[in-house]
Amino acid sequence: MKKIICCCVVGLVSLHINAQVGIGTPKPKSALDVNGKTTLRKELRVGGSSTQAGDAGLNGQVLVSQGEGNPPVWKSLNVSFMEEGQYKLINSYLSSDQVGISTLSNGVAGDNIYRNNVGDDITDLTKGKWTKITGLENNFAIKNGRNRLTYQFQSGVEMKAPVSTISDNVRFACGVFRNGKLVAVRPDRIASNNNSGKNGIQDYIFTLNYTELNVPVGDHKIEIACRKITTSNQNSQFTIGHNVQSSNGASNAFTLESNMKIDVIEYVSYKNN
Repeated sequence: MKKIICCCVVGLVSLHINAQVGIGTPKPKSALDVNGKTTLRKELRVGGSSTQAGDAGLNGQVLVSQGEGNPPVWKSLNVSFMEEGQYKLINSYLSSDQVGISTLSNGVAGDNIYRNNVGDDITDLTKGKWTKITGLENNFAIKNGRNRLTYQFQSGVEMKAPVSTISDNVRFACGVFRNGKLVAVRPDRIASNNNSGKNGIQDYIFTLNYTELNVPVGDHKIEIACRKITTSNQNSQFTIGHNVQSSNGASNAFTLESNMKIDVIEYVSYKNN
């Protein structure tokens, strides 16, 4: 019987007079020092005493340190925890511009190209004479090949007919280019509508929303560009993201400014240890 007791005492791992216990280490630095992976099969309780069990926390709470010498506490955080297989918003990029495009105005004919395809090069004149809104350029990185990129472009568009009592129109298109290649486009039309009350000026808000799936991993550059397709009168003034005149009493660069928002949403995955 004495031999068995001796064996048990020898088998204890680093049990000292000061009650420090080390698992995986011969020199524990605290009451319990674990050098290795730990598996916890039931609740973790903190803040207990010799007469009362500690607090196990509530569902969804996280354990937060209060600094050296203070016990940790359970806290409820106002954030959503993402599960495997969901998509998570990683970054949002927002840019604005009040310079816009005025080089497509009176005296400039349309390029007469009515159709575009995904992948068209922004510099290929056979695909349209695109003009960039340089203030909306943005650079970002993709780290997960399973993703969704959401583009939201909005800009004021304005025209002024040469004669306020005669209705004229301009057909145009704006597109989103990633690394110089077209990924989204929307054509539109603006008409003066015999607007003598506003001296032939007509304006409205243009929007383009699109979601691109599984953009390749790496660095990317986004650009916004527009082009004039046709016009019923080349003497009509036409602008995008800016007013046609410096002071017309109807609008200004602020009310017609261009805005671009990019949301980078990536697939949530976790590696098993």
